[in-house]
Amino acid sequence: MNFIKNMPTLTRLQWVIWIAVFFIIFFSILPVDGFNHASVFTVISVAFYLLVIYGNIKFLYPRFYEKGHRVQYVIYVVLLLVIGGVARGFLIMYSYNTFFASRPEKMTFSMMLNFVVAGFMTYLLSFIFRIALAYFEIKQQSEKILVQKSQAELNLLKSQVQPHFLFNTLNNIYYEAYVDSPRTAKLVEQLSNIMRYFVDESPKDEVSINTEIQFLENYIALEKIRIRHEIDISFIQDCSPHLQIPPMLLMTFVENIFKHGIDKASIDNKIELALVQQGRYLTFETKNRIFNQKADAAGGFGIQNLRKRLELLYGNKFELTISNGEEMFTAFLKIPLA
Repeated sequence: MNFIKNMPTLTRLQWVIWIAVFFIIFFSILPVDGFNHASVFTVISVAFYLLVIYGNIKFLYPRFYEKGHRVQYVIYVVLLLVIGGVARGFLIMYSYNTFFASRPEKMTFSMMLNFVVAGFMTYLLSFIFRIALAYFEIKQQSEKILVQKSQAELNLLKSQVQPHFLFNTLNNIYYEAYVDSPRTAKLVEQLSNIMRYFVDESPKDEVSINTEIQFLENYIALEKIRIRHEIDISFIQDCSPHLQIPPMLLMTFVENIFKHGIDKASIDNKIELALVQQGRYLTFETKNRIFNQKADAAGGFGIQNLRKRLELLYGNKFELTISNGEEMFTAFLKIPLA
């Protein structure tokens, strides 16, 4: 059973359940029918249960019902139960008449109907099975998020070398620079705000959308000083100021733009940002001209890490798409709002 121990927890749990079901069926009919007959009957029955349950919860339900194709879903479920029930009945009767019966028995309509009805009961049980799997999956995700949060807090504590000393020092530099160079003072203030965000806001589960926007604007302002020419930046903000989102979700897109979407020698740098609330969802889309074909696309580490975090936070209830056009690189994120 070592191969089971090495499986993910949720997969291992399902293996344990099905092994238990197998032995319950096997030992319940063993005293009456003997080892060989019990083995064949159990294998056919468990295979049928697997077909109905996983055929519904892994294929039919998510592909048709959840996407609004209700009529098609009902039709395919009926076909699954009828074909599966008939196949189960035929295999059981065939194996019984061929290997175990002293006198062959005929398959009757009532017997076949019983197999189909048994399939319907299994279909109903599949929803209980789905709910149980969803519960354990959510529990696992919650545990992962807690571990991730604890590790992030630990890393933050390790990196905090007297942060308040640094903030006070930056404030002193800001006041010293303000008289002679207001622009430099402003940049120092923005750097101080970014550092304060990392220390005070990033460990939180959620931050206000205004705090996140301010963080992005400070980051953009500091990045712009490294660029020789002016950048054409458009940042559309159409969302409620009362929104709360997990910190640092939007940063990956903006960081990628300045890593891969800016040509320091070009006078034609253009960036478009759009943060828009759409009902119960928040969308964030970025566009930039393509200068470096090695942009952090769908396979990049930044996007991969962001996708993993989104899966922990939202399961499959988010959209994350990356596309390369002929001239523009586009990244799109859509997340549900609480």
